[in-house]
Amino acid sequence: MGFSSDLAAEALTATGGDSIQKATDWILSHRSSPQSTATLQPKLDRFLRLHPKALAPAMGDDSSKRPNPKTQIHVAADDSNKRHKLSSSSHRQHQPLSERMRPRTLDDVVGQDHLLSPSSLLRSAVESNRLPSIVFWGPPGTGKTSIAKSLINSSKDPSLYRFVSLSAVTSGVKDVRDAVESAKRLNLEGRKRTVLFMDEVHRFNKSQQDTFLPVIEDGSILFIGATTENPSFHLITPLLSRCRVLTLNPLKPNHVETLLRRAVDDSERGLPNSVEVDDSVIEFLANNCDGDARVALNALEISATMATTRAGTDAVVSIDDAKEALQCKHLAYDKAGEQHYNLISALHKSMRGGDANAAIYWLARMLEGGEEPLYIARRLIRFASEDIGLADPSALTQAVACYQASHFLGMPECNVILAQCTAYLALAPKSIAVYRAIGAAQKVVKDSVGQNEGVPLHLRNAPTKLMKELGYGKEYIYPPSDPSSAAGQTYLPPSLLHHKFLEWPEGASGDFQDQEHRL
Repeated sequence: MGFSSDLAAEALTATGGDSIQKATDWILSHRSSPQSTATLQPKLDRFLRLHPKALAPAMGDDSSKRPNPKTQIHVAADDSNKRHKLSSSSHRQHQPLSERMRPRTLDDVVGQDHLLSPSSLLRSAVESNRLPSIVFWGPPGTGKTSIAKSLINSSKDPSLYRFVSLSAVTSGVKDVRDAVESAKRLNLEGRKRTVLFMDEVHRFNKSQQDTFLPVIEDGSILFIGATTENPSFHLITPLLSRCRVLTLNPLKPNHVETLLRRAVDDSERGLPNSVEVDDSVIEFLANNCDGDARVALNALEISATMATTRAGTDAVVSIDDAKEALQCKHLAYDKAGEQHYNLISALHKSMRGGDANAAIYWLARMLEGGEEPLYIARRLIRFASEDIGLADPSALTQAVACYQASHFLGMPECNVILAQCTAYLALAPKSIAVYRAIGAAQKVVKDSVGQNEGVPLHLRNAPTKLMKELGYGKEYIYPPSDPSSAAGQTYLPPSLLHHKFLEWPEGASGDFQDQEHRL
């Protein structure tokens, strides 16, 4: 229902004829019947859309020159789409290069061939649309998140899955429960299966990890976790029993080069076409990122930004730009995690094997990674007794002096002191006789049936008259006074007579080198 031509003409005349909206408001405000006004109010949009010609003669305008309101609506919609596209493009440009270049399918993933071969578990799971619950374990920047997302995109029917990504850094149990409740609703409706990806899952404590157990067990969600820490130490056993643990390796330089070249060649997601990157820059970043693709890609982006700022269009990224962006060689080291234990083990084994060069290298790796120097010094003290012992008793003195000197000086000056002690211990003769002796003695003490035997009477002290009357110290031979008789005196309990704990030749001097080195 619209307005009559006469009424429309009257309204336009009263309002100056320059606005349809003003004319409509005038009509509605001058109607005598409130009921009529109420009836006509809902028809306002229809009046504006469907009857523009009815008002044109009264306004004295050529309707052919008046823009079509429908056309205006479509134009506005098109403009909205354009704005949305521009907004999405702007959002992508504000993302780090490493995020923009993230692989979209499993075929785009580089460097984890042992997990993505045609006969692998992941490929079979994708082809059959039966994904298991998984924990990805590997160093940063090796593709844990990328593989998790690519599993869904590579499946035969990605629409069957809903991917929910959470991080244990910013999420809690409530976020997990919300995701699970949503997943259960979708399961009941038979629409989609929910894949819950939990990044940095090792940051959840035991009780938080327990929340995953029942929903993985009953199939409410498919769980994919990612961790940089050893799952054996940081994830609870029930969670590990419900998931397959897949290990990712650090990327090799040629793998990182492939990813960097993709970023250079991809003008949509990667670097702008106006930026030129020399091969030497790519090789430098690939060899100095320690197998972390994220570090390499973000350093490449910073390098390109520096070059563009300096030269404007047609910028060329130089080695100096790459060095400035990277600052220093990236070292994968966690003072409380897997790398901590791996490197101290390598240092011990290198010294034990007599390889001073390797030992100093592992020492340098730990120091550059930020390890506490006194921790290293304490381990050297232990090594001096465990692996050298009586073969060179002065090794313990050297190690203790190293600890004291490192404590006095601190880093970086104590690095030479630690290196000197490390080299000394690596080159020293080795003997584990004392190490084996104390271990064997402790085993006998622990394995003794019932109570351990008391100290033989002749070895007991007798400071009082009563103790002497009871036989304490009786028949004890004082070796300095009677060396010949003392040789036949026993010192072990009767049940352990002639038992040997220390395998050491009698009469051997302190500088005797044990023939059985522990290598």
